[in-house]
Amino acid sequence: MAETNANTIKHQLQTRHVSMIALGGSIGTGLFLTSGASVSQAGPFGAIAAYVAIGIMVYFLMTSLGEMATFAPTSGSFAEYGNRFVDPAFGFALGWNYWFNWAITLAVDTVTVGLVAQFWLPQVPSWIFSAIALVLIFLINLFSVRTFGETEFWLSLIKVVTICFFLFIGVLAIFGIINSHTDVVRNLTVGNHGFVGGMGGILSVFVVAGFSFQGTELIGITAGEAKDPSKSVPKAIHSVFWRILLFYIGAIFVISALVYYKDPRLMSAADSGNILMSPFTIVFKNAGIAFAASLMNAVILTSVLSAANSGTYASTRTLYSLAKKGQAPKIFGRLSKNGVPWAALLLTMAVGLLAFTSEMKGGNIVYGWLVSASGLTGFIAWMGIAIAHLRFRRAYVAQGHKVDDLIYKAKWFPFGPIFALLMSIIVICLQDPASFANWEWDKIAVTYLSVPIFVIPYFGYKWSKKTKLIPLEEVDLTGKK
Repeated sequence: MAETNANTIKHQLQTRHVSMIALGGSIGTGLFLTSGASVSQAGPFGAIAAYVAIGIMVYFLMTSLGEMATFAPTSGSFAEYGNRFVDPAFGFALGWNYWFNWAITLAVDTVTVGLVAQFWLPQVPSWIFSAIALVLIFLINLFSVRTFGETEFWLSLIKVVTICFFLFIGVLAIFGIINSHTDVVRNLTVGNHGFVGGMGGILSVFVVAGFSFQGTELIGITAGEAKDPSKSVPKAIHSVFWRILLFYIGAIFVISALVYYKDPRLMSAADSGNILMSPFTIVFKNAGIAFAASLMNAVILTSVLSAANSGTYASTRTLYSLAKKGQAPKIFGRLSKNGVPWAALLLTMAVGLLAFTSEMKGGNIVYGWLVSASGLTGFIAWMGIAIAHLRFRRAYVAQGHKVDDLIYKAKWFPFGPIFALLMSIIVICLQDPASFANWEWDKIAVTYLSVPIFVIPYFGYKWSKKTKLIPLEEVDLTGKK
């Protein structure tokens, strides 16, 4: 492949691509499978309250990222902002942590593709489907950023159409227009007026909701290859926030109204990944849609492929940015003639091959640890966005600039990033508080393995490079990529 200058990164993503990538990145198996568990744990309105709270946090994160991305669009996104606005060690750790997260996610999703595809062809080994998916994702990301954007647009659109269809069928069932013998009022007023478990129930759903919304930060990665980030990024932020809130809150309300919160199927879908027990499948089947299971299996398959596709894009661009900053081997900063970081793509795909270790003897142990190691990296990335934005705005003002001159101005500063930062810390702490109560070190190690994977590179880089927190007056605000 031909190596070209870094300036040949292609700006081929249109507004519809940027919007759908962010939207599709946050709508996946978390909504289609685990939303039922949220209703079961916290009750109808408890689950809604948790998703609204996390949704607001994500909105503030997106506006923070939007302000920085329109000021200095870059493929490295928040890792680059951590370098420029906080401390090079912070950007280094944030970047490698985020790359690792999405590279492992590619492996996880590849395994999932094989398991989901066996719904139709159980006699075919799952690794064959996984191999086909890995090759397909590699080719999509190899050709051009436009190929990636167009593929992601249509994969995400399938999910959006499915949710709209689900909401339509749900409303008809709630009002008894189609086959339904459900006591909607009883379902919605269970427990303490729909709040099961009180505040504890809501807090327990924070973790699930947090994982469900991960992927929205992809909007910052795409800014570096958007045709007009000053217009596409702000538009995507506003449209994506309301759509996500509508889809999640609407879907949970429909599930709550039509499926009793103690229905054992709600929990079994989340625990086993059983398509037949998906709350979407349950509602569709109760409405008389005979092919509900196949429909949802197809949608979940596209969701997993979409997540793997987006993750591959995010990880390659993050690694490319690290290489351009001298924080990764130079080879990962090389581009093909189509503007694709081919070396970074190859390394990411190599990590994706770890999916096949789950088929080997003893491979499940290694694979399990890798999945655990990437568990909290998304929340660490969110914290990084909030910290970088706080530093950026303070530096911008300290250097004599007017906030009104910004292309896009984040709302409710500094409350927004501070709220997002605190919420991210709460969600991380709530991962497994029982393990701390009993000092179960094995569980603590598995659950919080992501934390030292960030902390060790941070202090290691800081010690080796002697970096310091950048003074506000010296923060790079040139606006250059």
